[in-house]
Amino acid sequence: MGLLSKISTKPDSNIKAQKETLEEQAEELKDELSELQNKMFAQQQRALLVILQGMDASGKDGVVRKAFGKVNPAGCVVQSFKRPTDIEMAHDFLWRVHQVVPAKGYIGIFNRSHYEDVLVQRVHKWVDMDTVRRRFEHINHFEQLLEDNGTKVLKFYMHISKDEQLKRLQERLDKPEKRWKHNEGDWKEREFWSDYMEAYEDVFEHCSPALPWYIVPSDDNWYKEFTVLKTVVETLRTMDLAYPQG
Repeated sequence: MGLLSKISTKPDSNIKAQKETLEEQAEELKDELSELQNKMFAQQQRALLVILQGMDASGKDGVVRKAFGKVNPAGCVVQSFKRPTDIEMAHDFLWRVHQVVPAKGYIGIFNRSHYEDVLVQRVHKWVDMDTVRRRFEHINHFEQLLEDNGTKVLKFYMHISKDEQLKRLQERLDKPEKRWKHNEGDWKEREFWSDYMEAYEDVFEHCSPALPWYIVPSDDNWYKEFTVLKTVVETLRTMDLAYPQG
């Protein structure tokens, strides 16, 4: 039994009982996040990279929309990573990623990331395990380079259950307002669920030496969004952000 199977995809009952209070706190945190981001943008000395990973329909887009909804768009850049282009495939796997990390002063959000290259490619056996293990090392060095250059890296895994994913994928077929999200490939990827869980657990073990992963219970959207938001704000509070003095 792997690590993820031992971690609930839902908040415990005590937390659920506090839902209304936590949702009120979330609005206060959104205001604080906006202010902290303004300070970072004005200061131009630090950056924040938020990495969102998870299975299809785990709610990565929802986190971006809800948790970061009050952040000034001028200082926040969202980047999605899809299948590499021919040009990207002609370079090392981090080439396309390094080009879009946030500059100092910015919050960058990766909806999927360089971790796809040790997840999707591994599951479909497009690369062998020796390559995967070498990529783990490259990723660790890459993220440490970002940290050394003043970019704080936060990594979140949206931990959704297989049953909840099925429900959400079906909603994309049943509800007209969600049909645009439907992708037949998501259903095919679902067939590899256990392989993805094994791949993610290896990522957590080998790509967390100094920058740990946050495994976020994600069956309940409100709690997932609150958890990411709270962690981001608490991290920014430690970064000594302030408006420059004239």
